[in-house]
Amino acid sequence: MTAREAVFPSGRQALYERNRYSPAIKSNGFLFVSGQVGSREDGSPESDLKAQVRLAFNNLNAVLAAAGCTFGDVVDVTLFVVDPESNLDAIWSILPEYWGEAPYPTLTGIGVTWLYGFQFEIKVIARLP
Repeated sequence: MTAREAVFPSGRQALYERNRYSPAIKSNGFLFVSGQVGSREDGSPESDLKAQVRLAFNNLNAVLAAAGCTFGDVVDVTLFVVDPESNLDAIWSILPEYWGEAPYPTLTGIGVTWLYGFQFEIKVIARLP
């Protein structure tokens, strides 16, 4: 069995310990990152959608950096969006700020009805450098 190594970004351990999951796991040359939302340090949601998306990417980038990765190492992305018909255009306007250059990662978008008070969540798989 392959070993799993948990990765924790600085300053967020209490959030993950309270909720009993790892922000990311290194295994077999890949980094599997738990869904990241636009949460403030105390875990509460950022209220503005665009600010929430930016904060989710900042939280994601902190997890990636803790593992020695960048968004350029991401190979697969899953987005979870509450009310995508209303929110997708606003979200899509933010993505180029973080997405980088082609070739882009694969993408799956899923419309959901509830995200624990959030409107957007991003989950990724990255290759370890």
